[in-house]
Amino acid sequence: MSAPFPPDIFKGERFAVLGLGRAGLPAARALVAMGAEVTVWDDTAKAREAATGLVVAEPVMAGLQGLVMSPGIPHLLPKPHPAAIAARASGVPILSDADLLYRAVRKAGSAARFVGITGTNGKSTTTALVAHILTQSGLQAKAGGNLGEAALSLGLLPDDGVYVLEMSSYMLERLASLRFDAAAMLNLSADHIDRHGDMAGYAAAKRHIFDRQTEGDVAVIGADDALSREMAADHGPARLVMISGDDAPLATAPTLPGRHNAQNIAAATALCHALGLGDAAIAAGIRSYPGLAHRQELVARSGETLWVNDSKATNADSAAKALSCYERMIWIAGGQSKEGGIAPLAEFFPRIRHALLIGRDAAPFAETLSAHNVAHSLVGTLERAVDEAVRLIPMLAPDAVLLSPACASWDQFTGFDQRGDVFRDLARKAAGESI
Repeated sequence: MSAPFPPDIFKGERFAVLGLGRAGLPAARALVAMGAEVTVWDDTAKAREAATGLVVAEPVMAGLQGLVMSPGIPHLLPKPHPAAIAARASGVPILSDADLLYRAVRKAGSAARFVGITGTNGKSTTTALVAHILTQSGLQAKAGGNLGEAALSLGLLPDDGVYVLEMSSYMLERLASLRFDAAAMLNLSADHIDRHGDMAGYAAAKRHIFDRQTEGDVAVIGADDALSREMAADHGPARLVMISGDDAPLATAPTLPGRHNAQNIAAATALCHALGLGDAAIAAGIRSYPGLAHRQELVARSGETLWVNDSKATNADSAAKALSCYERMIWIAGGQSKEGGIAPLAEFFPRIRHALLIGRDAAPFAETLSAHNVAHSLVGTLERAVDEAVRLIPMLAPDAVLLSPACASWDQFTGFDQRGDVFRDLARKAAGESI
């Protein structure tokens, strides 16, 4: 278990926290508990009301040691927040809470190691898998960052502890001091282009995970896409380990199907080797890994048909990973589509016995499927999709009813997690047999 930080770690330092969501509000409270002077702000009144006990005021840059911005608030593109403009003009660093966690750990005198994991897809699974392997091996490990707990909520680990942080491109742009003892960049495909301008900007943000690494550190990079391979030539002085979904795994787990998860296993294996674990301990951890919610989560069964919650698949590249795992499926897709829609998934269309389309962009998805002669129905809602899947299962005998939307969820849900929770409940009621 982690311990509280000393109450004077940031005594005499001043910070402003902008954005009071799952990262910002915990960061503000943690900084106050560590002795910092903190003002907080959110552009929505409801979020400000939740900041009980904190000093709520629009950020003033004079005298600040840093502006902590929630990842979702842009500081450059597509349009910088006014506070970010003011910070840059005043020379105030714009920071991620992960950077402040690193500073706090070192100020507290702990030599705990840091593992960072990024990539367009697979980073949550790999983060959770590494933390699971380490914990099963008897080490004190805490996972967080872009997954689970916010970084500054993780507490203080001892010298032999390990922080395993999922790092989004948004977080990686805002690092000033954090150095990862072992870092992984899994894969790179188009995503978040509005925030980074183009693929070169997106790749540059991801490359920051290797900043400040030394010869004694390890950089793990996926070899399965050209952009990642290019990054391997410019990863810095750390020892390079290339990994692939074609690597023979030390072990497999039923919660980690498909070639993409083979790459995640390979990355986790390399990172755990870098931390000193042996093959036997790593293999045992892989075999016992319970899986993550909303990432090919097996939630129910109707006879031989699995119900699979892959709500985390918010783009086509991520959905492709799940579609590749089943030969005959009823596919539930739709929501707020990313650029390119589902056209990149055409190679998997022959596996789809029927597609059930929901959400805002169901109609353009239907056009794409019609052009490839894929049977489909525009059902609108997740509730109707599950009802229709129940009707179709006896006729189509699919391997799976797969929710892998290839879309963001904001048109109908508060996030991919709520979408997955709703599907899980509906599937279990419909199937009558949970997993």
